[in-house]
Amino acid sequence: MSALKSILEAQIEESKVPKVMLRAGRLAVWMVTLSCMASLVSGQTADSAKVPIPLSSVPGTPGPAESLYLKLRSVGLDPSRVYKVREAWLERAALHISLDDGTIAFTEDADGHITGAFFKGEGEVLLVPPDTTERASLARFTGAAILEEKFSTAYFRFNDDAFGDLRPGLRPTEEASPLTAEWNVTAHNLATEDALRLLFTFSRDLPPAEKPRGNDHFLHAYLQGNQLGAFDVRYDSLLSEQIAAGQHKTVEGEDFYNVWVSFPIAARPGAAITDRDADGDPTPEVAISQFKIQAAITPPTELEANAVLSVAARKDKDTGRMLLFELSRFLQVKQVKADGRPIEFIHNQAIEGSQLARRGNDVLAVFLQAQLRAGQNIELSFDYSGSVLSEAANGLLYVGEHGTWYPSLGFAMASFNLQFRYPAGWTLVATGRRTQDDAETETETKTAASEQSSTWVSDRPVPVAGFNLGKFSQTTTHAAGVDVVTYATGHVEKGFAGTTNDETRAPDIFKLPSSTVPLGTFAPAENAQMVGAISARAVDFYQQRFGPFPYNQLALTQFPGDISQGWPGLIFLSSLEFLNPQQLERVERDPSERLIEQQIIAHETAHQWWGDLVTWRGYRDQWIMEALANYSALMLLESHDPAKSREVLQKYRDDLLTKNRDGVPPMDAGPVTLGLRLSSSQSPNGYGAISYGRGTWLFHMLRTMMRDAERKSGTSRAQKAEDEPFVRALRRLRKEDEGRAINTAQLMTVLEAELPPSLWYEGRKSLDWFYEGWVNGTAVPAFGLRGVKFTDKPGSTLITGTIVQDQAPDSLVTAVPLYASVAGKNVFLGHVFAEGNETTFHLSAPAGVRKVLLDPEQTLLARAR
Repeated sequence: MSALKSILEAQIEESKVPKVMLRAGRLAVWMVTLSCMASLVSGQTADSAKVPIPLSSVPGTPGPAESLYLKLRSVGLDPSRVYKVREAWLERAALHISLDDGTIAFTEDADGHITGAFFKGEGEVLLVPPDTTERASLARFTGAAILEEKFSTAYFRFNDDAFGDLRPGLRPTEEASPLTAEWNVTAHNLATEDALRLLFTFSRDLPPAEKPRGNDHFLHAYLQGNQLGAFDVRYDSLLSEQIAAGQHKTVEGEDFYNVWVSFPIAARPGAAITDRDADGDPTPEVAISQFKIQAAITPPTELEANAVLSVAARKDKDTGRMLLFELSRFLQVKQVKADGRPIEFIHNQAIEGSQLARRGNDVLAVFLQAQLRAGQNIELSFDYSGSVLSEAANGLLYVGEHGTWYPSLGFAMASFNLQFRYPAGWTLVATGRRTQDDAETETETKTAASEQSSTWVSDRPVPVAGFNLGKFSQTTTHAAGVDVVTYATGHVEKGFAGTTNDETRAPDIFKLPSSTVPLGTFAPAENAQMVGAISARAVDFYQQRFGPFPYNQLALTQFPGDISQGWPGLIFLSSLEFLNPQQLERVERDPSERLIEQQIIAHETAHQWWGDLVTWRGYRDQWIMEALANYSALMLLESHDPAKSREVLQKYRDDLLTKNRDGVPPMDAGPVTLGLRLSSSQSPNGYGAISYGRGTWLFHMLRTMMRDAERKSGTSRAQKAEDEPFVRALRRLRKEDEGRAINTAQLMTVLEAELPPSLWYEGRKSLDWFYEGWVNGTAVPAFGLRGVKFTDKPGSTLITGTIVQDQAPDSLVTAVPLYASVAGKNVFLGHVFAEGNETTFHLSAPAGVRKVLLDPEQTLLARAR
């Protein structure tokens, strides 16, 4: 009993992952249903000709949607609906739950709907993952590749006829009171988490009632396993991955939600998430084409805004009229209008007195007047205000919720028109281009009132918009056709790396690891020119290889904390990035870590192409943009210091192999395609080590093997680095997919177009072998040579031998580069596809060769030899 109750507080809190450098900090943890639903319901807007949902006529009283929501989140057990249950089942696709023998109490009605039940007795859950990746993930957490667990108690939440499914196994009982009395409080509390998901289903019953949804099925089970403890399993027909299971864990005071398994129902027999062509239609049902936001900022904390969104339905689907937006929990919505008429909304409802009540959930539910048919449009207007800023130091503000400071459906392309009002003496910089008229009248505005204004307009659709405000000084550096403007203050946040600045007074969340050697007084503005020059050099390098800079200019702004983010035309740079090399050496004693830190500015600059211009489709594809930005920065470093480039790569490899105190190396967390799932209680740093580290290695392997194969074939188009096949593929990716979200399969297809013939495994122009073994794999093998023999022939030498590939699965295929040593120089002989543990080879080399080398340039992600 106590074990299940112990998950109560964890379940009603937000799921957490360790802090990692995400592309957009506002993106919610994907595995939480409420966070997923913004994409699920993004297809409904209003038809102004229809009757609107009535708002409450009494100020302060909830409207019909909120009234239903309040019932759904607080339903308890109904003493009149308690039964003996035996040999009953709940079957949802791959999820099988049996109630073998026990007692079950169903929940009270919520407007005529039975939405839950509590079971006590003997039951069993069976879940078989469809592919090796998910089976490995499940085994990593549970010790078995199949989830087959007996449980003693369970709480269910559902939106369909689960009661009817169980009815054949139900029998009357007189034991109603003990079960309901013992578990009613727990049922009340657990009801909260799924209330908004159920409201999505049942809000269709509100006037005007709509046709019931045919394919809306939801089942969430909280189980007390006999061996695994408390965990939950979920089936949601509206999610792209309908089946999931996981468990909350707390390690050293930090909360994690370990996703054991998550996968879609196969669209065809044998299809699984690892199939490169298994993706469904990515077109959203509804899209926002334009944001017009007017915001007044009162430092140090307050923002008041009106946001007008132009919304259009892309598909004619029966998806209901509830629409979910992301919006900061620290903002209070005053009013939402659809085409000028008020509509009902729910924002920040939470359990009174709980931690969640203080934090909220960053979800805003809007109830539109009717479903929208394909091609219909609506204008939504939001009035809101609140404290989303903090003062990190004198003149340095922390826009802590800059990712959710306006209502959004997620990371998707749109046009932005941002109008700001703020006090004189402050500098504001935002995404987009500052309008000329606004710039000309700024001086007059300052004189007229102690206030100024600025307007920023995007020249092209962008996936996200933000701003930064501070008492900045600025410097400008020129790249080829691009102005790089750097904004910095004379102060840093409290606790910054051993500084002695007197005027810092930021919250403790800005504290950074202190240097063992005091840094002294540090003014970021003093190094602003250096920061701008680093970024400008990166812009020049990337433009030569990837194509023109996508935006009208690039702004770099100082930002408190240790996280940097590159947004379209606007980069938020940690105060750490304003340290010059001598200062950084005093803060970071490890030379390898220091070298990686020095790549951050180039990394964030690369996101202007990879992450902002071309984006990722889903959590399984986010690694592409992080690894591409990382590798772009590494290519820049390699261009002027190859030795340091190799040092960074070896640091990434060593980090993958270094075991934690439990003896688990980060490489075991899973493949790059697991995204944020890689960070768990077992591997808190798994996402960073794999998405950044292994991902960078994957691109390095692809680039070097394609380059060397083309040179060997004699078909190289040019000797310039910007014309090598990998770079040509990236230019094509930028040209063909700019403004779009891509997945890993599309990336492989673009690379395959440039694949030299000698890398056609089994005669196919395909990278399936690389995708299956390396992208969707976890191995870091060790390679060696055995039994090498040299046979001289007229004008050449035949080399035979065996390549040994250890500490890797038998299915792993690797294109291993072999070189011959000729007169003290290494001569590339070609690639040999190593399959499994041992692979024999036959290669022709220059006459007289007596030494063969395996990957002397260290282009393979391999264990040190």
